[in-house]
Amino acid sequence: MSVLARVFEAAGLTTVAVALVREHAQRTRPPRALWVPFYFGYAMGQPDDPAFQHDVLAAALDTLRADAGPVLADYPDDAGPIGMPQASEVAASANGGAGNGASGNGASKPLDAADEITALRSYYERWVEQRGRSAVGLTGVPQRRFRGIIRFLEAYADSDDADFDDRPADVSVPQFVRYCADDLKAFCYEARMNQRPSDSEADVHRWFWGETAVGALIDRITQRLNATGDTRLQATAYGLSR
Repeated sequence: MSVLARVFEAAGLTTVAVALVREHAQRTRPPRALWVPFYFGYAMGQPDDPAFQHDVLAAALDTLRADAGPVLADYPDDAGPIGMPQASEVAASANGGAGNGASGNGASKPLDAADEITALRSYYERWVEQRGRSAVGLTGVPQRRFRGIIRFLEAYADSDDADFDDRPADVSVPQFVRYCADDLKAFCYEARMNQRPSDSEADVHRWFWGETAVGALIDRITQRLNATGDTRLQATAYGLSR
């Protein structure tokens, strides 16, 4: 983002960026940026709300009024994470009803995230077979070894001492946790979209965060990292449950 902005600015084009991760904008220092507290994929806020989206655009363009840069402005925190409901909110709403877990057949919520991944595998593999592509792959770990990733995340949910044998040496443990969470989310979402093709994006999101053991595990890690008070770990947690 910041590299492209500087190239455009050098060519005489004024740029304004919208950042979903404040820490990235702080480090890369684009000429002008507006940080928004929204879910990934919702840089302008919730779909089908043009008035709100225009307000976000106006706030971004207001950074042009600054006399000097780089400029990093914050969209009001009280706007909340527009788009999808927070994981904790979804889980709370699901607690009163019967979840359908990985199988989607009305069974109770699985207690073991590794078994859940195994149950979803055939749906995921059909998704890849039909489409020839997948968002899974950040970790470099084949999806048939994801049970090992689950066991690593379960250990990390309790202790910073946990590690994964095949973690790349140039990737820190917290960053690898983020990669693992992203791969698991992509795996589960793609499996669910094959299993329930008529479900909306919001339906899949509510299922993942409200009814799956994998979603509960990622949320547990998020809460532990946020409670540490360590800004670096909190930055990692920021992207986990989104």
